[in-house]
Amino acid sequence: MLICLLGWGSDAGARQQFFERTTTDTGFGFHYQWVDRNNAMQSVRFTLAREALADVPLQQTAYRPAIAQRYVYVEMLKSAREIDPRVARVNLSQRGNDIQMAVVAGNNNQITQVKQQLTRARELAFDEYLDEHYFTEYRTPMNQPAIKPDHVRYVSENTMALIPLSQAFYEKVDQQSDARNYMNLMLGWLQSIPYDTLEDRADSHGAGFSPPFTLLSQNLGDCDSKAVLAASIVRAFLPSTPMVLVLLDQHALLGLAIAPVAGDTTLKHNNRDFVLFDPTGPAQLPFGQVSPDTVMAVRNQRYVLEAIQ
Repeated sequence: MLICLLGWGSDAGARQQFFERTTTDTGFGFHYQWVDRNNAMQSVRFTLAREALADVPLQQTAYRPAIAQRYVYVEMLKSAREIDPRVARVNLSQRGNDIQMAVVAGNNNQITQVKQQLTRARELAFDEYLDEHYFTEYRTPMNQPAIKPDHVRYVSENTMALIPLSQAFYEKVDQQSDARNYMNLMLGWLQSIPYDTLEDRADSHGAGFSPPFTLLSQNLGDCDSKAVLAASIVRAFLPSTPMVLVLLDQHALLGLAIAPVAGDTTLKHNNRDFVLFDPTGPAQLPFGQVSPDTVMAVRNQRYVLEAIQ
């Protein structure tokens, strides 16, 4: 199977010129060509092994509170059935997105113990649902509780599968050069991949997020998706260098703990300077440079950080 896209343009942003994906019994081949910020033509080829992608989720479902609550309710019913009816009688009921408990027992101490048991069952079931569907709880930059895809987990589980992609960029840069040359080559490629607008992260609950292989296959991704793909590639290249995912209200980028140079935009975390980089595009922003809006958000500390393990 072959998917191909051609387009010769003259717009000022990152310009992808060619995209091809081929499929074999053992893997998936990709071929890209793009024009970098120095107006030079670049290209990269790599193959991802089918076996390495077998256990990596290819789609992210949107979080639906009603479905999550139904899962929790069923698990709580299972826990309630384990309670000896001679000790306590339990009645569970769903009201909207809430689960109410009514417990009748011989004394208040027994009622309290049963309610604590059911509360623990509810918390465990909710955590299990989030984990099974690759969600995580977090606080938005405005300190509001929300549910989003577990971006850090996606990076962790995709890094090994994306080693051939990371290696393809490594082989194209001068072996004597520093990490910045690698980063700039990778960023130019990723910024040239067509951009899909990010819906509000707190409201979308994961709708629109594309795991790395899906982004590559569809040749399309929003800023969260591109940040996760970039982090997976960088983690394969620099396995021990501290890195953070920087979540703004409606944007995402990354920070890498390497020595900054003049002109870099940085933020400090755990007494380290992290150089910021933005893989989103179509603006061709080199490593260390971000948009004025991002600079303002960082200065005002309107962001949430997640460490990339």
